Amino acid sequence: MTAKTGKPGFFDNLVAPKGGLFGAQLAGWTPGPAAKSGLGCRVLADQMVEVAPSISLAADVYVPKAPGRWPAVICFAAYSKELQAAGVPAGNNETGSPPVFTDRGYAHVIVTRRGMGRSGGADAVYLNDTDVEDHAKVIQWAAAQPWCDGQVVLFGTSYYGLTQPQVARLRPPALKGFFTNEMCTDFFRHIAMFGGAPQPDFFALWMGANFTPLQFRLHLPPLLRAVVSHITNSALKHLWWPQVKKRMTRIMKAFQRQVPTPQTRQLFAGLMLDGKTRATSVLPAGPSGALGDIEVSFVVVQNAGYLNLHQFGAYDLFENAGTPKDQRWLIIGPAAYDLPVYAWQLEALAFFDHLVYGADNGYAAQPRVRYWTEGAKDYRSASDWPLPGSTPLRLFPASNGADAATHRLDRAPGEGGTNRWAAVPLGAIVTAGFDAVESQRLTFELPVDEEMELTGPVTVSLSFSSNEIDSYVVARTGVVFADGGYQILSMGAIRPACRRLDAARSTATEIAIDIDQPEPLTPGVPVTLRFSLTPQPVVLKPGERLVLDIASRTDLLRSDVSHGHAQFDMQVPPYYARNTLHYGPDTFIELRRTGQR
Repeated sequence: MTAKTGKPGFFDNLVAPKGGLFGAQLAGWTPGPAAKSGLGCRVLADQMVEVAPSISLAADVYVPKAPGRWPAVICFAAYSKELQAAGVPAGNNETGSPPVFTDRGYAHVIVTRRGMGRSGGADAVYLNDTDVEDHAKVIQWAAAQPWCDGQVVLFGTSYYGLTQPQVARLRPPALKGFFTNEMCTDFFRHIAMFGGAPQPDFFALWMGANFTPLQFRLHLPPLLRAVVSHITNSALKHLWWPQVKKRMTRIMKAFQRQVPTPQTRQLFAGLMLDGKTRATSVLPAGPSGALGDIEVSFVVVQNAGYLNLHQFGAYDLFENAGTPKDQRWLIIGPAAYDLPVYAWQLEALAFFDHLVYGADNGYAAQPRVRYWTEGAKDYRSASDWPLPGSTPLRLFPASNGADAATHRLDRAPGEGGTNRWAAVPLGAIVTAGFDAVESQRLTFELPVDEEMELTGPVTVSLSFSSNEIDSYVVARTGVVFADGGYQILSMGAIRPACRRLDAARSTATEIAIDIDQPEPLTPGVPVTLRFSLTPQPVVLKPGERLVLDIASRTDLLRSDVSHGHAQFDMQVPPYYARNTLHYGPDTFIELRRTGQR
């Protein structure tokens, strides 16, 4: 294929790629007829988009086989584009499936930023301002191509989702809207320093999987990608994907052993060693605080299964964007872990059909908020988030005796008292049988005697002390079913020495924490910790129990990707310590209860 002419090569299109539709696709509704359908797919591989003198970005452009001019769906990230149409279970395969979009009358454009693969320029820190400006230029370039009708929308998950609000702030004229899944708005607190601590487990995995020398030089011919897609996107996935998922933890550990490029390793060192404050972090700030610059329509989707990544940004965007209220939608989906990320393609296409084709498919009438509700196993809806008419439900932890006992959640504060847990650093040496004499977590339960829906922000307040100058506190909610089964619901964390609230960056869903100026604890002196847990709508039924767990390590409380959740181990707490929870009016968990249905 010749990039200058934009004509497809013969071998590039000898076999058409096979589309994939796995994972959640529609949030509780069935759209009206599609604007277009049955149009097939062909690829214009390695199109070069000039973004600066002597610097061009490589893009694969998938278009319908039928002649015409089409709206363009652009996906922009730092990842290699070489696997995007193959359907392989790679963590960077988050653009959706190109044949799904082209079949519905869209050009699907997958772009790689500077320094990756065939794109010119130098590799640099992720999500930087130059990338954002290049993204805007790609949008305008696509709008001017002979295969485009001048309208551009954005789609993608994770990195491909993070880039969308960034560029939407620049208001490129051709941009009509965007559909972002699992994204963040404040890169410092949502990615780099979750709960006040770095995330080496995530970054080592992510960099080892995506930024090795192999990934930078990888090039797979479109014909090979297409052939592979007929295997990976076939019905056989229902057989092989569950087996891969069961082994995902081992696969992730293997990626952590891969050696990234020197530039990537330098970024890792900067994040872990130097990026402890906003001023010293190598990551850009992100669009939080400037979301009012966004004017175009959008849909933002939050996967409830990511408990210390991809959280809170969706709620920040939905609350603070400058887009008119009747042109923004929030979807909270079920906890899910699928690769490649093919979820929400049909929902996005219904939104795009409404937006750029003017299709009367019912999207304009969709509620502003739709949310998957655990327990009920259905989608419910509301006009806003947090849900109008919901009321606070404050529950107070109280002691049932020994630290290792199962304690209780009361509806009124008790008379005081304490319980303690051992804070042991991740990977630290302890004597055999240590857990038999020292509990590393506290557990509290509330028996459910009437059905209730809990939907909205989750806040924890703890009167806390330690015999060290700092520690780490992780809180988790879950439900124990009548048959004894357990399901995790939400999680949050805080570093006690970084407990000052950042009111300017907080939202209705997230208490932002200012970690720039740590205040060491005075051993034995209680302080109040207030922090947010990730929301997970749930209906609790009689005979079940709501559970609150408190510990000092995520690995003691997290679930597993085989169950649909993805959490990363934190290299905390920093010291061996004995932590103490002080009961009373300042120790509680606050949830939001909806009206009876």
